[in-house]
Amino acid sequence: MPSPFEYAPAPESRSIVDIKPSYGLFIGGAFVDGRGKSFKTINPATEEVLAEVAEADEVDVDAAVKAARRAYDKVWSRMPGRERAKYLYRIARIIQERGRELAVLESIDNGKPIKESRDVDVPTVAAHFFYYAGWADKLEYAGRGPNPRPLGVAGQVIPWNFPLLMLAWKIAPALACGNTVVLKPAETTPLTALLFAGICQQADLPPGVVNIVTGAGGTGQALVGHPGIDKVAFTGSTEVGKAIARTVAGTDKKVTLELGGKAANIVFDDAPLDQAVEGIVTGIFFNQGHVCCAGSRLLVQESIAEELLGKLKRRMSTLRVGDPLDKNTDIGAINSAEQLARIRELSDIGEAEGAGRWSPECEVPQHGFWFPPTLFTGVSQAHRIAREEIFGPVLSVLTFRTPSEAVEKANNTPYGLSAGVWTEKGSRILKVASELRAGVVWANTFNKFDPTSPFGGYQESGYGREGGRHGLEAYLK
Repeated sequence: MPSPFEYAPAPESRSIVDIKPSYGLFIGGAFVDGRGKSFKTINPATEEVLAEVAEADEVDVDAAVKAARRAYDKVWSRMPGRERAKYLYRIARIIQERGRELAVLESIDNGKPIKESRDVDVPTVAAHFFYYAGWADKLEYAGRGPNPRPLGVAGQVIPWNFPLLMLAWKIAPALACGNTVVLKPAETTPLTALLFAGICQQADLPPGVVNIVTGAGGTGQALVGHPGIDKVAFTGSTEVGKAIARTVAGTDKKVTLELGGKAANIVFDDAPLDQAVEGIVTGIFFNQGHVCCAGSRLLVQESIAEELLGKLKRRMSTLRVGDPLDKNTDIGAINSAEQLARIRELSDIGEAEGAGRWSPECEVPQHGFWFPPTLFTGVSQAHRIAREEIFGPVLSVLTFRTPSEAVEKANNTPYGLSAGVWTEKGSRILKVASELRAGVVWANTFNKFDPTSPFGGYQESGYGREGGRHGLEAYLK
């Protein structure tokens, strides 16, 4: 359906961001050259090379872990919580002050729309540092005994879908508890982590408390397997998470894993349909569907399925796909050619297996990695698109007749990260939520995050919790 009026271009200026031609590693409070070869990070919307980035090898990782250990032993673990809190507050304020710069860089390097990085990611990043700064001198009230102690050096590996937000989820609670950190950002999205390293310098954070080592899978393996690491925190694919679990098995390392998902978004016949449509769109098309807790399976009660799908298709026809730096853009670029190939492959399989494929008419740019918002109808639980995580803007629609059938279908997955329930009955929300095997259940909303609320999954979605008081437990003895 054509838009009743056209939006004028509203591009955000890139001038606020100074992207250097090349970047080293951040070890011991300073940027240093890496020993390994460098790699290129590109803008997924244009395929332009943004910078050359150092790839840390085992010697580099060892240097970073040793720098973190020195900072832990001599400074950070000995510092009173109220003093650690001052650094976290300072970092949070600098993030707010440099919020526009961070948002623009995130959208350039990641491909997500500027309105999401500006209005969701960066404010939530600052909120996590503010929140955990408040906990730094109150750890005896965290439920870990009267004298909880930090673990030591945390090795943290984060994904490319929320590069800066995942950094905050990992670093803020670790520092608040008195640990030091070696963090590896994703290979395709290292730039905001490196800018954060500069923020640590600006905040006068003691050298070695935060270290950033860039690289691909080999760098992450070296970090996870390093004997000097006391705690491993990983967010990413279930496949890599299983490999990490095998690596640390038999060691004393504490581990938290936040892995994949195939969330069910359940709409009952008494749900507010217009509100539900907005929640469905947010659930699967936010951040191009690059969300581990995305509502990628829509379970709609059979009696309202036709009406809901009509409303959903009309709403999808208004979504604007294009330049991530344009403030009107709803769906930006897919993060990489590799991810785009997987989305295309699974979507083609869904069509070949007999599901009905539909996308609104939309023009996509000639360069870069793009995929239109897509839904599949006539999906059964046997379809691969209903079982496997696509990690893109692709929605599978299934129907149900009774609440028990909805719960059974929702739980028919190896994952267990999130779910959504749409109904006007509070009693139904509570009953269904108690029966769903998911770490987070949203009621009449979706994809809402708050630093005070724990997040995590069951089964192949991992174990441990991040956020809230629960997020402190992973970093305390």
